[in-house]
Amino acid sequence: MTEEALGLIARRFAALAEPMRLRLLHALFDGEKSVGTLVELSGGTQANVSRHLQTLMDAGMLTRRKEGLQVFYGIGDESIFQLCELVCGSLEQQHAQRAESLAR
Repeated sequence: MTEEALGLIARRFAALAEPMRLRLLHALFDGEKSVGTLVELSGGTQANVSRHLQTLMDAGMLTRRKEGLQVFYGIGDESIFQLCELVCGSLEQQHAQRAESLAR
């Protein structure tokens, strides 16, 4: 792999390494939402949510569209669904194995 490719991969993982960004992605899993709705769902401030949305946009994970004065974001890279399923499934399996070993 080239250094450039490794850099792109590292930036993608860095974008996912923030709980607020994961919260925003999770909120978008069932469809696009306005910034105001994402602020309400995430519990963040408008400025903080906007900053995190921009980071996710820069990483190529989101789509953005403007409708009048409102801005709507959606999942722009469907591989995010697969990545989250993979990570969540792995964590669920690890926790189940730990619980099983503690019950013995």
